[in-house]
Amino acid sequence: MERSHDTYTLQGVPVLSLAEQFGTPLYVYDAAVIVRQIKRLKDAYSASDVRLKYAAKALTNVSILKLMRKHGVGLEAVSLGEVFLARQAGYAPVEITFTPSGVDFSEIEEGVAQGLAINIDNLSTLRKFGEKYKGTYPCGIRLNPNIMAGGNIKISTGHSNSKFGISVLQLQEIQDLMKEHGIRIRGLHIHTGSDIKETEAFLKTAEVLFDTAKHFTGLEFIDFGSGFKVAYREGDVVTNVEDLGARLTKAFNEFCAQYGRTLELWLEPGKFLVSEAGTLLTQVNVVKPTPTVTFVGVNSGLNHLIRPMMYDAYHHIVNVSNPAGKEAVYTVVGYICETDTFGSDRPLSEVREGDILAFKNAGAYGFSMASNYNSRPRPAEVLIVEGQPKLIRAREQQDDLLKNQVIIDL
Repeated sequence: MERSHDTYTLQGVPVLSLAEQFGTPLYVYDAAVIVRQIKRLKDAYSASDVRLKYAAKALTNVSILKLMRKHGVGLEAVSLGEVFLARQAGYAPVEITFTPSGVDFSEIEEGVAQGLAINIDNLSTLRKFGEKYKGTYPCGIRLNPNIMAGGNIKISTGHSNSKFGISVLQLQEIQDLMKEHGIRIRGLHIHTGSDIKETEAFLKTAEVLFDTAKHFTGLEFIDFGSGFKVAYREGDVVTNVEDLGARLTKAFNEFCAQYGRTLELWLEPGKFLVSEAGTLLTQVNVVKPTPTVTFVGVNSGLNHLIRPMMYDAYHHIVNVSNPAGKEAVYTVVGYICETDTFGSDRPLSEVREGDILAFKNAGAYGFSMASNYNSRPRPAEVLIVEGQPKLIRAREQQDDLLKNQVIIDL
């Protein structure tokens, strides 16, 4: 979101005009930012046979998925629902990697029936997979490297106490199942968490992967997951994807030379591709001074953007209605009937009832984690493509709250 002549714009489109045209609360995504982020990763890893697999859970709108596919990005799904949406966006099964966690084996069977690339993350499922498919359908293995990395324990997924992946310490058990059932392993997958800013953490994980990969023959890919840190506030330290790309591809190519064949290098960016592209627009319902704090209550809440309450995440907030107003300190809260804070003690240009506030970096895990809590409808979504705003999800209405309810006579 850029500021031009005291007007905040997205691809030249005034933000206030979007709020007026489509109403609030409103999620707005800038397609140009997504395309820019795709290009950055492709350029950073151009020295290898890189394959990007968008982690769809970050933002699953079908129009966003179509944009990803248009620009040569595959898809990583963690549920059959995400697979369904991907197919609606035009993805072929071969372009979809399916890496669910702790699901019933019937979901794996459905993934095989559809022809997806399957990654298995526990020994029980691997045993069932081997018993049913033997060597007829290759799979990948999600490993747990026993490495703590990430910006928050809730989004760290590669440490020893994480539910995700098969521990690298259980390598012998994997090999025993492979031998017993003739299982063909086509790739190794790892994902240690999100908001990882240190290049060394990624390289340490790569070393674990390379060391483990030596015990497998016939691999086709190594999947390094993602977790790249993006900036939520000015001065944030972020992942230097260019430096990481140069160093990781060098190490990867050296490993491939030792392994004796050129493998594909897979990445699963989610937040990195869509976070900065998203803005949540809200309207100020009430300005409420108290003896200790001035609250700004907006027409949204944790039901639309749960990250601040769930992860203590920071989202920069801008008063786009009064950019030249005198600055004051406010605590911005939602309309949900419990503690529902977007940001405490935030310096904002003077806020008045009716003003439009913009929450930046709201593209990832915003709408995709939204709910109908407090029986409130979910927002509309708009995608700006080449300067043209396009509605990609209609705003829910109260009647939608009754969908799938069965009202019985009592």
